[in-house]
Amino acid sequence: MEGKLHFMKLRGTLGGLNLLLEPQDTGVGVTDALGSRTELLNARVTLEVAEETSVDALESALGAVRGAGGSVSRVRAPRVNVAAPVTPEDARTVIVPHGLRAGTLGQYPGSVVILGDVNPGAEIVAGGDVIVVGALRGKVHAGAGGNAGAIVWARPIASPQIRVADALARSPEDSALEGMRKLEGGQAEVARLQDGAIVIEVQPGR
Repeated sequence: MEGKLHFMKLRGTLGGLNLLLEPQDTGVGVTDALGSRTELLNARVTLEVAEETSVDALESALGAVRGAGGSVSRVRAPRVNVAAPVTPEDARTVIVPHGLRAGTLGQYPGSVVILGDVNPGAEIVAGGDVIVVGALRGKVHAGAGGNAGAIVWARPIASPQIRVADALARSPEDSALEGMRKLEGGQAEVARLQDGAIVIEVQPGR
């Protein structure tokens, strides 16, 4: 079945547990497969991400590990292609295995996946997509250099300033309450260009 984790993808090691995600794995499939193995996930887990891994599968694996009381200690995927809407097939993606603190400036020639929150005062500039498996509260520029097909994906988007290619969107001065509501809801959102303007849409739940 599509998205199902096979036995050999989850294996114990002296340092904890290794979990391999492959291109055919989906968010629903990962959730279903790991739901019956929660006792194994209460450990230090190394995520091995193959090429063209979907963002949903990655997010589901992280959620399953944290929900079982475990922790992701390492991500073996310094450069992979991560499948996401409108990402060019040849895009190179960097995975950052932690969140970004205030004062951090992350610059990436291709796409980037942040495995954590991007806090206020942090900034991301990427030539491709920006995927945040957590809350995006810092500034972000996706498609830097003119890539109008780039997206920003986060859970949720609560950024004071978003750029996609040459377009710019800023949060209103009085948006603090709305930003708090977004953070409490934690819904996945995607920002992209439509008719030259940045629009943010809530992603349907899995």
